[in-house]
Amino acid sequence: MLDGRDEINLVKNVAPLRNVMLLGALIRRVTGRDEGMPGMACFHGFSGYGKSQAALYNTQATRACWVEVKSVWTRKTLVEKICKNLGIPSGRTVADSVEKIGEELLKSARPLLLDEAHILCTDSMMKLVHDIYESSHGASVILIGEESLPQSLVRWERVHNRILAWEQAQPADLRETSVFARLKCPELTLSQAVLEKTLVESQAVARRIVSNLNQVKDYARIEGKTEIGEKDIPHIRWMDGRAPAPRRIH
Repeated sequence: MLDGRDEINLVKNVAPLRNVMLLGALIRRVTGRDEGMPGMACFHGFSGYGKSQAALYNTQATRACWVEVKSVWTRKTLVEKICKNLGIPSGRTVADSVEKIGEELLKSARPLLLDEAHILCTDSMMKLVHDIYESSHGASVILIGEESLPQSLVRWERVHNRILAWEQAQPADLRETSVFARLKCPELTLSQAVLEKTLVESQAVARRIVSNLNQVKDYARIEGKTEIGEKDIPHIRWMDGRAPAPRRIH
């Protein structure tokens, strides 16, 4: 458990927080599955929970092939990006590339992490994901995406019934807020009340916690302080994620 006293081990400045650990455990479960079991999994959660950072950490820790999908990509772009991240040349056609990807995943036993996988929820893209999985003879494929990704995948039975495990990304807690503070504000001492306020104002969203810690750092720099306590809380400009109200023109 990360209680603020544990040693923080980093891979390129990404702390092994709870969602990092959850995704790592999911990858190990799929790659270490019994013969004959399906080899796909789904890691899903709300925006800002740190899923992509979890993928980054586990990519470096496990030699996984991580591809962060973009909405403008075509089938050809997707297979080319996978080939590039696997370190192999792409084929002349999409079909050629699929075969090359399958062969490399089978040979290397590297898991394939497809991030922003909700973007792939179209007939043509899901059929391509299925083809890659089948061409690899059951390599480990992890789909990472929005909270509603499992419900979206129901539409494609040939993918859905190959999911070995579903894992939900979790909101941040006070322990993780403390870890973020040590990473982002190492020069500051923050009281328990400040950490609690940071978590509440951020709605337990990791991305917002980092933003609010930056607000704390700005306040400390302006005020010339190295210790921030409960009395400072009302003077910090907290970012709560709500849009500002429209102004009225008199």
